[in-house]
Amino acid sequence: MKPHDLSTFCQRWLDAWTGNRPDELIQFYSADAYYRDPARPDGLGGRPLFEYFTKLLSKNPDWVWKAREIIPTDKGCVLKWVATIPTNSTSVIVEGLDILELRGDKIVRNEVYFDRSALLKP
Repeated sequence: MKPHDLSTFCQRWLDAWTGNRPDELIQFYSADAYYRDPARPDGLGGRPLFEYFTKLLSKNPDWVWKAREIIPTDKGCVLKWVATIPTNSTSVIVEGLDILELRGDKIVRNEVYFDRSALLKP
């Protein structure tokens, strides 16, 4: 994908993470996609990925993700982001990155890295 196309793709994809819309989010992933994040360090794919997104988004309908920097790679990109994540009493600002591998316009590998310690505080 060209840098402009990557930027548009990443913005649409990040927007799909907000608002509890797992049906929309899963459309960005191939049927054989692999996904891992700090809560799922062993990763998952296939139907369990949709079930995970459904549960995750239902618990976090109001978080907001914004791209900070997109670094193109041979297979996709590294996306640096910032997220605003509401908690019971406040909102937490978290910075992290995703490694995205694409096949056409579908994500085939998505690895998410960030420090989630601020989210685990009571």
